[in-house]
Amino acid sequence: MAEPGFPGGSKSRVNRAGENVRAGKATFEDLRVIEEWRAAHRAVLNTFQSILRFRTRGRRITVAQRHKRKRTIFDKLFRFSHMHLARMDDVAGCRLIFRTVKDLYQFRTDFHQARFNHRLRNELDQYDYIKKPKATGYRGIHDVYEYDVQSTIGKRLTGLYVEIQYRTLVQHAWATTVEVIGFITESQPKFQQGDKRYEHAMALASEILARAYEGTTGPFPELESKDLIDRFLAIDSELSLLQTLRGLNAADKAVSENKNAILIFSASTDLEIRTYRDAPEALRALFELEKEFSDRDIVLVRADSGDQVRLAFTNYFSDATDFIRMVENSCAKLAGVHELNKPIRTKR
Repeated sequence: MAEPGFPGGSKSRVNRAGENVRAGKATFEDLRVIEEWRAAHRAVLNTFQSILRFRTRGRRITVAQRHKRKRTIFDKLFRFSHMHLARMDDVAGCRLIFRTVKDLYQFRTDFHQARFNHRLRNELDQYDYIKKPKATGYRGIHDVYEYDVQSTIGKRLTGLYVEIQYRTLVQHAWATTVEVIGFITESQPKFQQGDKRYEHAMALASEILARAYEGTTGPFPELESKDLIDRFLAIDSELSLLQTLRGLNAADKAVSENKNAILIFSASTDLEIRTYRDAPEALRALFELEKEFSDRDIVLVRADSGDQVRLAFTNYFSDATDFIRMVENSCAKLAGVHELNKPIRTKR
């Protein structure tokens, strides 16, 4: 049964459009349906980021939001052959970055007790990759909410999803560096594609960071610290990974406060940033830019300040400075050389 007013016509119509993309026979109408459905997530995203900003006000928590790129949506359809497009739960995403694991869990517990109609779709530990890190080394927690409001305007959006990501600064530095590697090499360790040595190096790095900074373990809890460090240094020597990351010039670009920013990244050109005061204008521009630059990574983001945009989306600025510092300090600490570890600082 079709849902009256559902973006794209109905969930079944959105799913059919996704199936046609996967089969390589998407029509202009299929693409229009997907674009309408994807654009509708902007209102869902705005609702949740407002809730999160209110609940984090005055606290040392970075809040950012991002609209999933069309190319990334299509890539995910190809990777997961049985996924129904209308059930893709991370088209709208909010990211929270905390100073400590304790702060992260406390905030999440409090947020689960918030009084609103939006429904948490997952079990408590279902996407807890801190307690059970992924094999790639990814650590963090995801929650998926189903949008539900009774207003005339909002009711048609009921059933759309939003993903909330919870990470510490350490986990975030690791995760964004994985994406930087995906930009500067032909490998994609995030998706377990390409040269497996990058994937293995980053999984080892995750274990090192988890032990040294957060007193927990990652994907290799069975390894002794000396063996762990030796393995990482050996593979780093093969790949010159840290040296390559040091050689990146972080893009010296400013992002204005309280603006929607579109980040345009290409492996062959510098990062380009376009800012928009008005959210609908930014969304229209996003869709046009995706058509114009189909070979580039283009993402629409927003945060309270330019510094917070840089922190939350540091991979787009080709900046792995924090990751390098943390890994070097962690290796020294675990090896018992001397205490190099310093308090983690975040820009305010």
